[in-house]
Amino acid sequence: MSIGSTPAAPREAIDDVAYLVRSEHRVPALAAMAARPRTRGELRELTGASPSTTRRTLRGFDDRGWVRRDGYRYRATALGAAVASGMETLLALIETERTLRGVWTELPDAILELALEQPGRTTVTVAEHDTPYRPVNRFRSLLHETDRFRFVGFDVGLYDPCTDVFGRRVLDGMDTELIDSPDVAAYMLSTYPERCARLLETENLTALVHDELPSYGISRLDDRVAVSGYDPDSGGVTVLVDTDLPEAREWADAVYATYRSEARPLEPERVEDVEIEA
Repeated sequence: MSIGSTPAAPREAIDDVAYLVRSEHRVPALAAMAARPRTRGELRELTGASPSTTRRTLRGFDDRGWVRRDGYRYRATALGAAVASGMETLLALIETERTLRGVWTELPDAILELALEQPGRTTVTVAEHDTPYRPVNRFRSLLHETDRFRFVGFDVGLYDPCTDVFGRRVLDGMDTELIDSPDVAAYMLSTYPERCARLLETENLTALVHDELPSYGISRLDDRVAVSGYDPDSGGVTVLVDTDLPEAREWADAVYATYRSEARPLEPERVEDVEIEA
């Protein structure tokens, strides 16, 4: 092996991983026995495997020291429980990575890393050809449950389909603060003049503007953070990643505070003449 090269994984370890993923029922069976002892019948019901397949699986697990028999039940050993946990984490990571493949460049590194490092604590919603509004619908569901809302970034693609629910939540008392670019503020004021005027009259909405905002959006919804990514050509929402991880909240609050310190109050009469970008 040359100096500085990455050591290859031992062949035996690769073989065991291949054994586990070669049949879709093996990881669920091992995880089930890690949760509590199970009979063969319970394992068959949980996994859908045939009696003969279940017997072979238990024999393979026993040969590796991953399970032990206790009467009519089988339970995972400490080794088996560790393997089950590791494989579930790996599969969740791969599932998240596959979901993000086409849109990962539209997200900030900090959120992308959290989504991949702790996939079980993040929700990734991606727009598909037949369901283009999935991220927007996920955002709308979060907005319904929020009492305190903060946003900074690019938001037309996110809020245009949600103007009704957003307006209702503000009028119902949702403590709201937005940091938009002048052209986005001009677009919203010209497209929804009566609604914007009504919302700006309340004490629940603080509207600010900033000349240089990120190409993504950061939403702070109570204790949850949602980051929205956009198609640079159409402006449509392609992905929404939301999480309650403390690291995400810390990151979002720091980014928001930086833009907040540089933002200025929205003056509707001054943005009316701003040229709206196509």
